Amino acid sequence: MRVAVVKAAHDDEAGVWCVRHSDVEGLHVEGDSFEDFCSNVARAAADLIEDEGAGDRDIQIEIIARASVRARVVA
Repeated sequence: MRVAVVKAAHDDEAGVWCVRHSDVEGLHVEGDSFEDFCSNVARAAADLIEDEGAGDRDIQIEIIARASVRARVVA
């Protein structure tokens, strides 16, 4: 089974999750939520790998996400 790594980040300005790096060439997807993003990654990666002529097989996609939040501490 092929394993691919996708590094994701939340674009605060656009309000979407997006691909920052991918082992799957040509993978450029977004999602309004992290769950939507993961679904879009799976669908697009399957299509891209199918186009490579890889045949009928599974791919394990490891998604590494980066996000940050601010918290206000009241003294």
